[in-house]
Amino acid sequence: MTTQDHGARPGEALIRALPKVVLHDHLDGGLRPQTVLELADAAGHELPATDADSLAAWFRDAADSGTLVRYIETFEHTIAVMQTADNLARVAREAVLDLAADGVVYAEQRWAPEQHLRGGLSLGEAVEAVQAGIDDGIAAAAAGGHIIRVGQLVGAMRQADRWQEVADLAVAYRDRGVVGFDIAGPEDGFLPSRHLGIWRFLAEHDVPVTIHAGEAAGLDSIGQAVHLGQADRLGHGARIIDDIAFVTDEHDPADGALSADGRGGSADLGRLAHWVRDHQIPLELCPVSNLQTGVADSIATHPITRLKELDFAVTLNTDNRLMSRTSMTHEMKLLVDEAGWTIDDLVDVTVTAAWGAFMHHDERRDLVDQVIMPGFQKVEGALV
Repeated sequence: MTTQDHGARPGEALIRALPKVVLHDHLDGGLRPQTVLELADAAGHELPATDADSLAAWFRDAADSGTLVRYIETFEHTIAVMQTADNLARVAREAVLDLAADGVVYAEQRWAPEQHLRGGLSLGEAVEAVQAGIDDGIAAAAAGGHIIRVGQLVGAMRQADRWQEVADLAVAYRDRGVVGFDIAGPEDGFLPSRHLGIWRFLAEHDVPVTIHAGEAAGLDSIGQAVHLGQADRLGHGARIIDDIAFVTDEHDPADGALSADGRGGSADLGRLAHWVRDHQIPLELCPVSNLQTGVADSIATHPITRLKELDFAVTLNTDNRLMSRTSMTHEMKLLVDEAGWTIDDLVDVTVTAAWGAFMHHDERRDLVDQVIMPGFQKVEGALV
């Protein structure tokens, strides 16, 4: 169904109870403020605040600059405290527990192992430490009645030249917790063409790929991601909206306003937009984070709603829970409150995310049929 259908709009308590899937959530962007304080104190790293509430506010305010470059700078503080095996394991464990408490049933945690070697860890040791934390978190969540599945997405930093090393890492740990490969960091000026051979290598080794594209840079970045990088998903991808011309109807009484599905006008897709939609390449959209980096001015005008109504494969994500002070419940509630989404819209993006997850087809089907749909039906029953 669409936002124009008169579906029910759940409140926060019911939204929190919904089963959720998050494909775009950065491990180094989701630390608990108190954990940052404790680990920084032990490491002798100076922070811009000395208590958890003030530190949380600092991360949010610093990330609210309106630019991706300034947003990324905030990560120096989280990365600084994630340089030992114990610290990596703790952060990963807590991430799993926090996601599970928010109703997440499947998550992919992305991070760049190359940024966590200052304490002497090797790339492999870093991956193993994170996996140990994930495993502990899954077990602890299950003991508390929350079943969650979590995989690692290892990423290479675009501005560095360790893409092949990280790709080798993804292949080596493909069956030991790593579910895919990503490139992250400054998007503009560091396109997938920087290391062309990497994409064939990953394809030859059956490693799924998601590429940050269409956040800080535009259509060229998206085009390279899908054509050169052969991306299975697009990290963000919001700027695909720039390849769609929305033409208002001269006779529309609402001052030429164009609704999300093109009512009062038409939506003309360019070739790249058609390609992304025709191939149903999932878009890992992150509304709150996108407001911070200047992709959109408000939740109501964020491209996610128009793209969903135009039948793009839209998924909803958190990006960085610490920097954006967000959660999947918060993202969903904002779309319900400010963009008119209903429970039907929420189930649509959740099912789309499940079918876009980096796991096998039968596992995706089981996630949808045995977990997501029953969970949504239970909440829908409470709305009647």
